[in-house]
Amino acid sequence: MRLLIAAMLSAGLLAPMAAHAEQGLTVFAAASLTDAFNDIGNLWHAKGHPNVTFNFAASSTLATQIEHGAPANVFASADELWMDKLAKDHRIKSDSRVDIVGNTLVVVELKAHLKPISLKPGVNFDVVLGPDGRLAVGDPSHVPAGIYAEQALRKLGAWNRVHARLAPADSVRSALLLVSHGEAPAGIVYATDVAVAPGLGVAGVFPADSHDPIRYPVAVTRRGATAEAAAFVAFLQTEPARDVFRHYGFTPP
Repeated sequence: MRLLIAAMLSAGLLAPMAAHAEQGLTVFAAASLTDAFNDIGNLWHAKGHPNVTFNFAASSTLATQIEHGAPANVFASADELWMDKLAKDHRIKSDSRVDIVGNTLVVVELKAHLKPISLKPGVNFDVVLGPDGRLAVGDPSHVPAGIYAEQALRKLGAWNRVHARLAPADSVRSALLLVSHGEAPAGIVYATDVAVAPGLGVAGVFPADSHDPIRYPVAVTRRGATAEAAAFVAFLQTEPARDVFRHYGFTPP
């Protein structure tokens, strides 16, 4: 038997098997999941699995990369829209899809200049923006946080007054940075983003009925479907992973 294995190794027949055994996971995940997924990745590795390689960006960016053949095993989106698109294009295994968490949409400002704002119909954003300030948001044309923000602003009757003053960013974390760096006096992000930004505070919380429910669907991709990928999606639904999500302020889906 030992001679047979040696012969197979010399012929290179076991190399693909060995590579597969050592192969880890590549997970494409929405930018707002960065901190939670990094912690969950550490828990996963501590259970004896290979390290997870994460690619964090706007869900729209990640979905486009997967459409173009990027080698992802798992996709975690910040909204249903981009996951639905990949499902329609047969890029994910639909039977693996599950909503793992939810979130809350808020207005964020520097704690040192925190001006509370009541987010109800007729709200005037001049309270937080002043005469010349801009409102940082994920780009409403494709970033989920920006899409939710536009829905909420329209529902509250503020869109027509504020849309010309938006500072659109390529992801919700980029919008957060505009506020933390003082380049915008306020922004619309998720509550979980504020939780990891010590210098920022919540000035107001959007009513849940002012926008579509914020859900994070996760699925195994068709191209990267492996037992390890399916196991990771299952692990995201276990109590240790849920503890991490709760720690960062995510809500049940």
